Amino acid sequence: MIELKHITKIYGQGKEDLCVLEDVSLRIARGKFTVLLGPSGSGKSTLLNLIAMLDDPTSGQIFVDGKEITALKKEAARSKLRLTKMGFVFQFDGLLPEFSLLENVELPARMLGKSNPKKAQKLLERFGLGAMVHKLPADLSGGEKQRASIARALRNHPILLLADEPTGNLDAQRKLQVFEDFARMSREEGLTILMVTHDVHAADFADEVFILQERRLVKTK
Repeated sequence: MIELKHITKIYGQGKEDLCVLEDVSLRIARGKFTVLLGPSGSGKSTLLNLIAMLDDPTSGQIFVDGKEITALKKEAARSKLRLTKMGFVFQFDGLLPEFSLLENVELPARMLGKSNPKKAQKLLERFGLGAMVHKLPADLSGGEKQRASIARALRNHPILLLADEPTGNLDAQRKLQVFEDFARMSREEGLTILMVTHDVHAADFADEVFILQERRLVKTK
């Protein structure tokens, strides 16, 4: 599902360059829940942003579902691929405060011109939020908002879910709930999930675990 070939990412820092990733190669099979661990500033989010086509590598190639995404130069093509093939969950839920929960979850489908609120309703019910469809994000707990953001990420039936520190603002119980959700979706639905986090407890739920250290990946599970 995901293949990185010799990825290097260097940021210009005035007279000095900052190398964040160096000759990183990675293969993730379809339907696997993969966790990438590492401290803040280690390059985890950079790696995720490269796969999401939000940034470009300095060198190397990235393939998603057999397609070389590093060859896509037009933003329109990148946006379409993100919207149709990928789902995103971040540390901050990103729900629009003026929209109801149902409207937030339905938004990705509306962007494709394929709105069907009943499908958004079913997703919210699946995550135990069926009674809250008309509530605004401000009326929800942190855990409820994050589960709503996961429902939104699944609305367009992605083949790949990318999660960047999705439990960073949650308490221990709600963190475990998110990890369990991801493991279940991977196991039962064949969804490919790549999560970057500094929370080592995520490793207990993953099929594969990597640590990013000294600009390179080390597989630990």
